[in-house]
Amino acid sequence: MAAISAVAGQDVPAIPKPDPQEVEELQKFLAIGKPPDPAAVERGKAKFIATCSFCHGTNAHGGQGGPDLIRSTLVLHDNNGDNIGPVILHGRPNKGMPAFASMTPAQISDIAAFLKSRYQLAANRGSYQILNLVTGDAKAGEAYFNGEGGCTACHSPTGDLAHIGTRLTPDRLQEAFLYPRPRKATEPKEYARARETAVVTLPSGKSYAGVLNQLDDFSVTVTDNTGVKHSFPLSEDAGPKVEVHDPLAAHLELLKKYSNADMHNLLAYLETLK
Repeated sequence: MAAISAVAGQDVPAIPKPDPQEVEELQKFLAIGKPPDPAAVERGKAKFIATCSFCHGTNAHGGQGGPDLIRSTLVLHDNNGDNIGPVILHGRPNKGMPAFASMTPAQISDIAAFLKSRYQLAANRGSYQILNLVTGDAKAGEAYFNGEGGCTACHSPTGDLAHIGTRLTPDRLQEAFLYPRPRKATEPKEYARARETAVVTLPSGKSYAGVLNQLDDFSVTVTDNTGVKHSFPLSEDAGPKVEVHDPLAAHLELLKKYSNADMHNLLAYLETLK
């Protein structure tokens, strides 16, 4: 869990509120219009679930024979129920949809608001929210941390991982122990301890140590502690000897062994380290 300790000392910045002007520009770009009234959406959702969900699903993505309304051009071009209203009131008997003649204009308007919120959400992926990830058993996670996971070989809940549950949000914490490899070489310095290092020993006996930048069938490149890069060609006959140290090796091995419960339990335990 070297990646966790590498970011443990960093304060997690508050998620900035979206700029209203940027939101409006994005809505125009996606041609999805302004978001409907939240209260109308909630009323429409309740009415939709009670009346329409059996065939169209609770989120309007389709159900028992009913089509996916999020992809419906009729719904997409609806304006406050002008398209879907007649269909709701009169039904489509030839397609197995009953009529709901008693539904009021206000109820149809609310259902239209709910459907609009659903297709806007599908179109604007930037509005997706990460739901609660902490669903595991913290006690089982603690047992895994101290036992089968072998985490105590490198980490301490009162040392490098102290207050980790405060330092990192659940999604970042989960990413830190499941996928700790830096995404690219230009990651922030906070990931420095999570990078692979190597010692390159030349046939002459001289060696160069540093962060491993590249290693393939043809060459190896390391950056020493002064920031200087050293590259060497590799050869089966007289090439240099390369020793690689990966501080994330234990994480990568665990990734092959985790059960679904192990991952959720471990996250739940780490979240308790406030």
